[in-house]
Amino acid sequence: NISIGDEVEFEISVTSQKCPSNGKPETINIKLPGFSEFVEVVLNFICDCDCAATGVPNSPECNKGSGTLECGACKCNEGQIGQFCECSQDEVQTNDMDANCRKDNGTDICSNNGECVCGTCICKKRENPAEVYSGKYCDCDNFNCDRSNNKLCGGHGRCECRKCICDANYTGNACECSMDSSTCLAKNGQECNGRGKCECGVCKCSDSKFQGPTCELCPTCPGVCTEHKDCVQCLAFKTGEKKDTCQQECTKYKLEKVTERERLPQPTDEPIPRAICKERDENDCWFYFTLAVQEDDTKQVHVLEKPECPAGPDIIPIVAGVVAGIVMIGLALLLIWKLLMIIHDRREFAKFEKEKMNAIWDTGENPIYKSAVTTVVNPKYEGK
Repeated sequence: NISIGDEVEFEISVTSQKCPSNGKPETINIKLPGFSEFVEVVLNFICDCDCAATGVPNSPECNKGSGTLECGACKCNEGQIGQFCECSQDEVQTNDMDANCRKDNGTDICSNNGECVCGTCICKKRENPAEVYSGKYCDCDNFNCDRSNNKLCGGHGRCECRKCICDANYTGNACECSMDSSTCLAKNGQECNGRGKCECGVCKCSDSKFQGPTCELCPTCPGVCTEHKDCVQCLAFKTGEKKDTCQQECTKYKLEKVTERERLPQPTDEPIPRAICKERDENDCWFYFTLAVQEDDTKQVHVLEKPECPAGPDIIPIVAGVVAGIVMIGLALLLIWKLLMIIHDRREFAKFEKEKMNAIWDTGENPIYKSAVTTVVNPKYEGK
């Protein structure tokens, strides 16, 4: 991504590991592939200090006179090496003694947990004598292993080179897992009541609705609310069948009251199965509560602080309803009577009309009446 004309800067660091034996300057050339130009660097070494002229030969600080103390450091006599001339060249096989104290080139000397003396790591001492660094490079210790229940190796093993060596019947990185399945046996002799698997001495229930040390509890199964009703009632309201024996029979309950039904915890709020219950007391009042069973068999209960009782009858609506009913019934009877009367009148009128149409009227002549007209017939008259 460099174009012609771009300016590029290089930062180069050069470090001298030791002074040259001849003490003369050294020249190095720096160049890039593809370029004929190069940069020539002349290195001048400063190997002597002014304080070297006032050194203390055979200083006691240099391994009891095994070197000269110059500028605060030991310049060892022939045959001796080390920071304080404490090592013999015959004992150390390499001039770089620190290399013998590194596990590899990328690690600290003696893993930063000790000092390199004559090519050998001398590990640090801890304030607690039971805690020790160990190993060729002080890279091991017996106190940095995994913990369980705030105990090293769970209290069921020993720490060796930062790894737990577990006791018999225990496993896991922190020896936290017990291989003893007797703690998973239920009263019926089944492991986890046949509803789960025993892992590390603890039942892991296959169905989330079951819980408890041996998967024997089911807070959401039918009948759970009724089973705990009396204890919840006596603890919350001091009533019910167990109100006199509440403290003796209703132990391991952790009860908390809420002011509104909406404040009751819901089954989806927590990973622990929770039952929602509605029960009736001896006064026909309903009380609401939720129930969850913890791993230690403690029943966690949230209950609505005031039961919901049915309200007394309202007289006015009842009287008004009765009066309205009587009036409506009277009106209905009146309408029925009126309808029947109309039907009856129509039938009678139709009957009258029918009889009128079918009637035959008599002339009704007076027997003593004589007509004023007399008709005489001439027998001889033949119409001529």
